[in-house]
Amino acid sequence: MFKFSDMTELSNAPMSTSLLAKMQEDILTGRLRPGQKIVEQELCKKYGVSRTPIREALRQLEADGLVENILNRGAFVIGMSDQDYEDMFEMRKAYEIQAVKWAIERITEEEMEQLEETFEFMEFYTMRNDIEKMLVINSGFHQVIYQASHNRVLQKQLESFQNLTKYKGSDSVYDENYLATVLEEHRAIFKAFTEKDPREGGLAMEIHMNRSRERRCG
Repeated sequence: MFKFSDMTELSNAPMSTSLLAKMQEDILTGRLRPGQKIVEQELCKKYGVSRTPIREALRQLEADGLVENILNRGAFVIGMSDQDYEDMFEMRKAYEIQAVKWAIERITEEEMEQLEETFEFMEFYTMRNDIEKMLVINSGFHQVIYQASHNRVLQKQLESFQNLTKYKGSDSVYDENYLATVLEEHRAIFKAFTEKDPREGGLAMEIHMNRSRERRCG
């Protein structure tokens, strides 16, 4: 269940969670370079932890496809290529469209209240011109939809996509119409929920995902 307070700083998260998130960020932003050999002792020193949490994080990063273990050679950073991002955005778009259709059909009253509250936060932070908070709430809006789809496999996959693409375009310069534009895209999605129209929801999500990709990669 998404709540705004859930989107906390890494310092408030358990060590294993915060370490994984930090290592993932360092790979996706290039601080740990593709092709770089992973030396556990160096990572322990870099992150100030013992080998056990490092090994746990590396296992998850390998499962996510960001690290590769090569027999007799060791572990290496893979990272994400431009083609990886292109493919992932296309996959995520298809999954987001399906998620919103199912969510409109399956959403509970409590989840609808969450979605409405999250959208109201989007309106508030747009009015405040607070891009940082808006980006957090944007992710939360999508997470409510994933939850409301009531499909655990789809939800897990979309959360993974969202996590792996969140740093793409993070250094973008946002124009003065950015917040208002994003708000209106989400308003169209939210309107489809209020009208219980899966088809319109899918169309609105497709438009939003296409424009989001242009903003990040264009």
